[in-house]
Amino acid sequence: MTPRRLFVFSTLASAALLAGCASGLRYTPPSMPVTPEGGSGWTEKPGWATEKFAVASANPLSTDAGYQVLKAGGSAMDAAIAVQLVLGLVEPQSSGIGGGAFLLHAAGRDVTAWDGRETAPAAADEKLFLGADGKPMAFYDGVVGGRSVGVPGTVRMLEQAHKAHGRLPWAELFKPAILLAEQGFQVSPRLNTLLKNEHHLKKDPVAAAFFYDAAGNPWPVGHVLKNPEFAAVLKGIAARGSSALLEGPVAQAIVDKVTKHPTNPGKMTLADLAGYQPKRRAPLCVDYAVAQAGKTYEICGFPPPSSGAIAVGQILGILARTPAAQMKPGADGLPTADWLHYYTDASRLAFADRAQYVADPDFVQPPAGSWLSLLAPAYLQSRAALIGAQSMKLAQPGNPGAVKTSHAPMPEQPEYGTSHISIVDAYGNALAMTTTIEDQFGARQMVKGFLLNNELTDFSFAPADAQGQPIANRVQPGKRPRSSMAPTLVFEKAADGTRGPLVMSAGSPGGALIIHYTAKTLYGVLNWGLTPQQAISLPNFGSTNGPSVLEEKIFPAATIEALRTRGAEVREMNMTSGLQALTRTQVHGKPLWLGGADPRREGVVMGD
Repeated sequence: MTPRRLFVFSTLASAALLAGCASGLRYTPPSMPVTPEGGSGWTEKPGWATEKFAVASANPLSTDAGYQVLKAGGSAMDAAIAVQLVLGLVEPQSSGIGGGAFLLHAAGRDVTAWDGRETAPAAADEKLFLGADGKPMAFYDGVVGGRSVGVPGTVRMLEQAHKAHGRLPWAELFKPAILLAEQGFQVSPRLNTLLKNEHHLKKDPVAAAFFYDAAGNPWPVGHVLKNPEFAAVLKGIAARGSSALLEGPVAQAIVDKVTKHPTNPGKMTLADLAGYQPKRRAPLCVDYAVAQAGKTYEICGFPPPSSGAIAVGQILGILARTPAAQMKPGADGLPTADWLHYYTDASRLAFADRAQYVADPDFVQPPAGSWLSLLAPAYLQSRAALIGAQSMKLAQPGNPGAVKTSHAPMPEQPEYGTSHISIVDAYGNALAMTTTIEDQFGARQMVKGFLLNNELTDFSFAPADAQGQPIANRVQPGKRPRSSMAPTLVFEKAADGTRGPLVMSAGSPGGALIIHYTAKTLYGVLNWGLTPQQAISLPNFGSTNGPSVLEEKIFPAATIEALRTRGAEVREMNMTSGLQALTRTQVHGKPLWLGGADPRREGVVMGD
């Protein structure tokens, strides 16, 4: 246990709050999960409390932009747009206008899932990431260059969502980012650290000239970095909408960057960009009963092509059907070895199903005709029954329906990036948005002051297994790659079974580990009565259906040994989450929003 983190928490709100059966399908063991971005230290966060509205994002400058919009009478949607545009400038390694996003929006109790996920170009096919020998290429051979770039969807998605939920004029929301781009912003410690450790960005002359000095060193912390090209692009989008990005000179620059890469060109066309359309989907919502608290919640998340809501829902639902449901943290405030045993086996079961079933729903049918089949109480009970006294080490996919799938499980491969935004406004609206360019600095291709995504590497590099059985998440033209992003909104469940008021907005970056970071925070708040800051600050842990992974240098040796005694392979590793969360509570009869931001990154919460 390091001195910086003594996890001793009360589970009661007080004034201190303010200070199934396995199928016959065989599943191959995955490698260790990969942390999406390097660590950049730990900064204690105090937690925040506000009355009217709140915004939580990954950088103080982006949070301030959202705060100013809310202060000016804007909606949660208005604030999210301002936040995203500033994030693309000051946290370019994680998200931006060259990427995609999933946005979950609540207008009162009406929830909408806005899908701005990137798509594969029309000319892409399932052989996109196969080398000349017909075998899947090495991961970064696919990432760096134009091959991995998907058609960006964030801006057009936000444009359509703003028409439905915005209050302030579209152009007004661009002013904070334009001002910062023109006048400059100070390079943050995290951006500087990641640039020091980055191996591929300098391969792009444009990016190298922007992020590094003449000697090839990253700009130091505090250096004022200006981005007039980005400001010019934002001015165009502010005046003419998403067509200023997806059509015309900027679109041509994107296509040229992708298709004319000297060693790794891609297949994007002007028609791909102009034709991009976001999708308005129904959220994936499930009931979650916390027996010890005598409460039932409704947890709403993002449906496929994201696997986040299904996997988080499965983990929580399986845990609720095991002895873990009665367990509290230990005297040190940390999860106990017994609880972690149940959690990691529940995770293995969820990740086995994720690999087997989840892909773009426009290309792949859900098992038993509904994605909710994977979250059905009887199915979760059957999966929970598979957890015994010893670690299962490797779970097999379940079969929630009568018809067996014709797809092969997707082999494990790296999955990266992202940033998360949670906002509540003064009008009863709330949102959770997870936004990404995938890997750290995306495809390492800079155009007009912004970076392009490498989202196509979220597809399976291998289109089929050794027997020729196709993988659901293989590359196909126009398809959206599977994601782990898990923006989440939680509601109280009324006595009559209807949806009650919102109680929580949460989410995180972190590649496949997003699922664990989000599940941990939900569990800490809903089951253990923690504030969002306390839950976020808990150590990270999980399994992607391989080893049990624990955030390094935190858990006692006795906990690690106890897990190994149960047969688990335990690895300690850096697990740099970037959680943001807001929860509604009452203190002395006064309604308040409590906010938390991840101490592993630079985020803060602001509000009135």
